Parts: sequence; structure tokens; C-alpha cells
Amino acid sequence: MKIIPIGIWGGYPKANGATSSFLVIDDGFHLLIDCGSGVLASLQQIIPIQTLDAVIITHYHHDHVADVGVLKYAKLVQNQLQEQKSITVYAHAKDKTFFQWKSTEDIIFQVIEEETEQEIGPFTIRTAVTNHPAYCLAVQIENREGKKVTFTSDTAWKDELVTFAEGSDLLVSESNLYEHLEGKIPGHLSGREAGKLAHAANVKQLLLTHLPHFGNVKDLEGEAQSEFDGPVSLAVVHREYEV
Repeated sequence: MKIIPIGIWGGYPKANGATSSFLVIDDGFHLLIDCGSGVLASLQQIIPIQTLDAVIITHYHHDHVADVGVLKYAKLVQNQLQEQKSITVYAHAKDKTFFQWKSTEDIIFQVIEEETEQEIGPFTIRTAVTNHPAYCLAVQIENREGKKVTFTSDTAWKDELVTFAEGSDLLVSESNLYEHLEGKIPGHLSGREAGKLAHAANVKQLLLTHLPHFGNVKDLEGEAQSEFDGPVSLAVVHREYEV
């Protein structure tokens, strides 16, 4: 299973960048986690639009959904130019935004429920509610070989996420805050807290994403390493991480 960061920023993309998003590839299936600002432009440096099979949206803040409308147009155009292929976008129905998205022959919107298990392509998908101002789902992906990747999505500390992420081969954790900002900005983790989660959940590797636009983001690695003695790194756009 390959995990490829498509964007790494929180809030809005830096110049020539994209907000936090990941492409998961296994057994010829291409699954995108979140589709915020700049994601489709970045994605096309890895695969064509028509290669994408499915998308999971964790929540409805703009930095996670801004390119969903753009994806709809992209599929319309590409299906006119090439062989028809629909794409399914999975998202929760706890926000009125979901009901404003209308399925077409190009793009199908389907509900994903909290704390459930369902099959998407070759993956078993599990979800858990995070601690965030908007209703948001953490996502765990397990392939047929039993390898597990857990995405925290946007969240402040929540004890239940330790159990949810337990034993993951890779934890992809948001790290939007520095340690001195813990408790001052709701709904997000610091680098130290991401490391604490990785340690408590006994994961094999930690990848940091949803990065802040200020300070030295390399400091987040050090914060995480103060709590977790396994491999820690900042997500690098378009780098392949094998699980």
C-alpha cells in the first residue's frame, strides 16, 4: 500500500501548494483522502483525473472540500473526452453541505457513517468522530494484507483516538500547533500531542500533516520525538510512503 501526500497545509495552501490531502494506492485502486484547495492540481502531477476511483471527505471545512466542486467539473469534462467513468465521494451526512451535493452520472455522493466498517475497493474503512469544531471523522484504512493506516484528520486530543489508532503501521496525524499553543486554539493537535498519540497507540511510524503557516515546521518533528521514539517525519508532497 502506497501513501502519497498531495497537500500538507492547514487552512489554506502555501504558494504552489495544497491543503492536507493523501492518495492511497493498493491493488490498482486509487483513493483520495480529502479534496481541499489546490488538491486537484497537485493530484494530476501523480495520476490523471480518470485514474482516481474514490474520495473520502472527513469534514466540511473549506480546506478539506474546496476542490470537490472542481472535481465534479473535471469528471464532466473528462467523461466527455474519454470513456465514461464515475467516481464515488464518501462523506458524512451530519452537515447540510452533503445534501447540497447532487449525484450525477459523473460523480456519486454516498454517506459514510461514524464508527462503522465498510469496504471501498480493496480497503476496509473504519471511522471515528474527532474533537473538532466541525463534525469530523478520523479514517482508518486496512488493506487485504492487514496493513493499517490511520488518518486523524482535524482534531484536538481525544482519548478514544488512542484505541482507534492502536497498532497502526502508519499514523498520519494533524500537527497544526506548536507546543506553546496547546489549549489556546480549539480542534487541533500540537506536534508533541501527535507524538503522544503515536506512543500511546503503539504505532510503527508517524507522519505529520496539516502544518501551520508560521514558525519553523521542523520544530514539530522534535516535539513529536519528545513523546514517540519511532520514526517521525513531516509529510513531503508527492513522496511515496510504503506500508
